[in-house]
Amino acid sequence: MSACMNCGRELTYNEIGAHKKFINRGSTRFLCRDCLAEKLGVSPQLIDKKIEDFKRQGCTLFV
Repeated sequence: MSACMNCGRELTYNEIGAHKKFINRGSTRFLCRDCLAEKLGVSPQLIDKKIEDFKRQGCTLFV
């Protein structure tokens, strides 16, 4: 599994998917949910909500 390129925390599949969805689909290094939220200037809860929305839409980046 990968680790956050900012804080080093181990990443979940959905955190990797969120980074690819919001930053760059071709990324090979990723941010965790909290670091991604900070970079985007949004709350971690909004990241979670968007992940759920994308899952309902059938996006294959999320499980």
